[in-house]
Amino acid sequence: MTVRMSDEQFDAAVTDALELIPDQLAAKIDNVAVFVEDRYQPEPWENPNTVLLGLYEGTPLTERGEEPWAMPDRITLYKEAILEICQSEHEVVEQVTVTVVHEVAHFFGIGDDTLRRLGWA
Repeated sequence: MTVRMSDEQFDAAVTDALELIPDQLAAKIDNVAVFVEDRYQPEPWENPNTVLLGLYEGTPLTERGEEPWAMPDRITLYKEAILEICQSEHEVVEQVTVTVVHEVAHFFGIGDDTLRRLGWA
């Protein structure tokens, strides 16, 4: 059963999840835009059935130099994919939080293996 949630409710869950980031870490997040889209569209070289809950696109903090021209990094959450795997609004809020933490961790250079070990994958 897919949970139904308005865009405003989902956006509020994303905002709440971002506000859970400790101040010390949040202060280091710069030049990152957060978006919500309905569904991930796989690239031509990807499996057309690829489903993502979130995606970080950019240069992790651990790999950055002093490029003054760097485009903003991008974190995207995929609303429909998240709603499809949840059974309640409470689960949606929890999954949004996990997904936000996961993608922000990629910004800080933390990989999927480490995130799996820590329970954030």
